[in-house]
Amino acid sequence: MEDSEAVATLRGAGLRVTRPRQAVFTWLDDHPHATVDAIAGAVRRRLDSVSTQAIYDVLAALTTAGLVRRIELPGQPARFERRAGDNHHHVVCRRCGRTEDVDCVHGRAPCLDPSDHHGFTVDEAEVVFWGFCPDCCAAEPHHHEEMKK
Repeated sequence: MEDSEAVATLRGAGLRVTRPRQAVFTWLDDHPHATVDAIAGAVRRRLDSVSTQAIYDVLAALTTAGLVRRIELPGQPARFERRAGDNHHHVVCRRCGRTEDVDCVHGRAPCLDPSDHHGFTVDEAEVVFWGFCPDCCAAEPHHHEEMKK
């Protein structure tokens, strides 16, 4: 994504354009599922001095504006991605943490119908598929073949 596109998108969402917001938003375009530490490191390389708190503040503003999605996976730090506004899911490697998008099983939210919704109006389903990525399977093929049985 070019900086001019990021500026237009941020303004279109009603956000003030700042260098940290622009840097985070642009970097996430090519680095989905990034942690705060990864984002902060990349933004610091681009802008020199940016505090971790500033990165958290930027991510909160982008998430509230609906431009970024916060992903909270059990046992892992929060991750952030630009793919927001749809109800896609994730597949996560148990060994290395690699995370990839999985499109909604039935193509529209909420993807799954609960057996009992307890009176709730359900508008989203969050599904995480866990397993081993191709690289980790190649590193330990016998271990992962045993787990399939």
